[in-house]
Amino acid sequence: MSPLAQTLLDALHALLEFAPPLVLAALGGVLSEKSGVVNIGLEGMMRFGAFFAAAVAIGTGNPWLGLVAGALAGATSAALHALLSLRYRADQVVSGIALNLVAMSLVTFLLEAIFGSAGVSPPSPQLPRIFGHSALTWLAVVLPLAMHWIFTRTALGLRIRAVGEHPRAAATAGVSVLKLRALCVIGSGALAGLGGATLSIGILGQFDVRMPAGQGFMALAAMIFGKWTPLGAAAACVFFALAEVVQRSLSLTFHAADLHLEGLFLALPYALTLLLLALSRGRTRAPAADGVPYDPEGR
Repeated sequence: MSPLAQTLLDALHALLEFAPPLVLAALGGVLSEKSGVVNIGLEGMMRFGAFFAAAVAIGTGNPWLGLVAGALAGATSAALHALLSLRYRADQVVSGIALNLVAMSLVTFLLEAIFGSAGVSPPSPQLPRIFGHSALTWLAVVLPLAMHWIFTRTALGLRIRAVGEHPRAAATAGVSVLKLRALCVIGSGALAGLGGATLSIGILGQFDVRMPAGQGFMALAAMIFGKWTPLGAAAACVFFALAEVVQRSLSLTFHAADLHLEGLFLALPYALTLLLLALSRGRTRAPAADGVPYDPEGR
């Protein structure tokens, strides 16, 4: 195999490692915001998913149970966001930020209380590899296509888009707006939890206190840059993951550790995220009722 072919193969392998957590979380954001609920809490949901996936996998020795626990942890935290946003009509942005802060502190406390460590958990069983990658990698490949089909070709997708664009009209047609929105938010949390689980039991093999290291916010940026569509969000995630691959390659090429420039290179994907968000300003449109509380008794 030629050096160029080997380089491209290595880049593809790295891309399939870095992209899935972003893709799963971004799809969760699309699901929530398509239904009309802003979900700034993806970072916290990923963190809960990563921790509980590793903790249950370590405790049971079964990574599949850990995967279920990660999804449930993300869904549970999302249910709290749905309760505050839909039942009590709290500000959805504030609720999401609060969830991120709770996840940051609570998971750190649980890591110290359960494993006696302030940094990393003990090694956990990892999900089996399929063609060199975890099952969640292939889920992240298939799921954007499946969600695109659901949104564009099914009655369920039409209802989700309707409650995110014209909730009054959807309610008139017999759709339970609050119930459907709540289910979408909980589903978004489950997807974000799977994204976090991908990091801990799919890639690293343990939980690190820095997880997800801003990837929930990058997933939000990918959702916006992808114009709130599953395929667009997935494509943006692949682009951000490619930036991560390039960053690591440049860091090794220029010996960033020897030059004490690791922080500069680590910041490159996040700087690119900010740049793309700035460039896309005014070119994207969220669902019309995104972030707007729905009052069934209002007019």
